[in-house]
Amino acid sequence: MAKLAGIVGFRGYSGQELLHLLERHAGVEPVLMEHRADSGERPRRRNYNGPRTIPATGEAAKQHGLSAVFLATPPEVSMELAPAMLHAGAKVIDLSGAFRLRTPENYTRWYKEEHTQPALLAEACYGLPEFNRGAVPKARLISNPGCYPTAANLAIAPLVEAGVLDLDAGIVCDAKSGVSGAGRKPSLKTSFCEVTGNFSAYSILEHRHVPEVLMNSGLEESQFSFTAHLLPIHRGILETIYFKAKGISSASALVEIYERRYGNEPFVRLYEAGQAPDISSAAHTNFCDIGVKLDSASGRGVVVSVIDNLVKGAAGQAVQNMNLALGFAETEALL
Repeated sequence: MAKLAGIVGFRGYSGQELLHLLERHAGVEPVLMEHRADSGERPRRRNYNGPRTIPATGEAAKQHGLSAVFLATPPEVSMELAPAMLHAGAKVIDLSGAFRLRTPENYTRWYKEEHTQPALLAEACYGLPEFNRGAVPKARLISNPGCYPTAANLAIAPLVEAGVLDLDAGIVCDAKSGVSGAGRKPSLKTSFCEVTGNFSAYSILEHRHVPEVLMNSGLEESQFSFTAHLLPIHRGILETIYFKAKGISSASALVEIYERRYGNEPFVRLYEAGQAPDISSAAHTNFCDIGVKLDSASGRGVVVSVIDNLVKGAAGQAVQNMNLALGFAETEALL
């Protein structure tokens, strides 16, 4: 018998991606959880026979026996709903930034809002499976990583761990994302006329995803510079990360470091030394694609990390976490 997984925020881009993935999951039946009315209801084909819809309440989650609930909602909504869903006995996978940072003070600094659930913030497991696979199945509350930090941490952390970066020289992450990363809620900045034929930087030196990179990569804030850019495309993230290497003389040696770290990972793909992925390589997949190049004479290195922001950067990674939490094969519905 299939386990039931609720989706709150099912009308958003990440919520729609979740629904698409769960509809092909062999062991899970998706349930739509209505939190508030949406005047932008999508058209449905005739004789549509989709998932059931229930209220986004703890009572409904308990009554229907939900094993998991995905919160594809803004942080303040996730903080509002998470306690009730946990009390109902469901595992909660939160796609917002509500529970990613470890302290209320850090959350307030980067999100400019007070955290209303500090106890849950301290409890939450940061759900980057490649780093925290052993902790995810034991957790009640799993905080799905941000899209930019997923690509950045997978690229940077192995090199920091191996001690081959000159951290005094600093690391620069030049990150670009498709417009769906901003969510479905309309805004002037993400409207068609503002985006098409344009390319812009935003949240310079104060992007709320920076502390996630610092928490998981082993870097200090003074060692890491991050700038996010908005691409005039629907989906995808490409990060070009610049560093100075030490004690290593070839891109092949760097690839070997990644190979040792990710050789058995189902969702990390490595490119040959000197080659780099592009956005189309990872689009509509749960893969993170990584390529690296090094100038041996100067020690200047570049790593390119690519994901689909709606899949590995959101819904796909959330399903990956659900699979671990509920005892399914980690790759179910994702390959």
